[in-house]
Amino acid sequence: MIKNFLCLIICVLGLFSCKSDRQKPAKETLTVSIEPIRYFTEAIAGDKFNVVSMVPEGGNPETYDPTPQQMVALHKSRAFLRIGYIGYEQVWMEKIQDNVPELEIFDLSEGINLIKEACTHHTHTHTSGVEPHIWNSIPNARIIANNILQALQKLTPEHTDYYRQRTDSLFQQIHKVEMEVNAYMQNTQGAFLIFHPALTYFAQDYGWTQLNIEEGGKEPSPAHLQQIIRQCKEKEVKTIFIQKEFDTRNAELIAWEISAEMVSINPLSYHWDEEMIQIAKVLGK
Repeated sequence: MIKNFLCLIICVLGLFSCKSDRQKPAKETLTVSIEPIRYFTEAIAGDKFNVVSMVPEGGNPETYDPTPQQMVALHKSRAFLRIGYIGYEQVWMEKIQDNVPELEIFDLSEGINLIKEACTHHTHTHTSGVEPHIWNSIPNARIIANNILQALQKLTPEHTDYYRQRTDSLFQQIHKVEMEVNAYMQNTQGAFLIFHPALTYFAQDYGWTQLNIEEGGKEPSPAHLQQIIRQCKEKEVKTIFIQKEFDTRNAELIAWEISAEMVSINPLSYHWDEEMIQIAKVLGK
């Protein structure tokens, strides 16, 4: 009798537990442009939102086309956090707004001292004339983090204290990265070569010269390639950064011509902190 009674209690409790689990609301989703922005957003949002990147790991945000499934999924997203001026945003943002008019959109480049440029990257044009790779800079990272904080506070003001505490922790992590990067970059100057000019802001922060292999967003012509080789020799370039999104054949040719080291980096990595330190470590040599 007692045994049957205990079994009944356990079953009832189990039913209440299942009902409670079913009633627990799922976390809302935030969509961000690229993986480095997911790094910052997750650090601040914590367990309040599920964060997804529009451009997946390994994708090229200059030429990326969102899938039909992603466009449908945006209807379930609470907001879209754009980096500002990256290629696919310039092409797709108006379509996204038309497709999901209720979607709140936040521009994380607000407050950043933007570098002007006038070039075409691949099939997408930076019609804004703005160098878009703002996240590859420690000072910019602080501004981006603060913009994310402001966005999250607007979306769910009831969690403001939670977001602020997590932002403070993120700022501490950014400061640690800055100290390590500064240690590598102290008393250094020079030039490096990269296929796609993703480190413009980093180079500006530390007084370095960035040379890029791209010519108007495309593979360089033979004449431009010779010009790059001459520039690299004049500036004594010892490092060529290569990225998995781009063909390395021209980089290999230039490296052989100028006796430079090729180093693989991923400025689009989720692990923003590790990439910043890796870049500084290489240049600090």
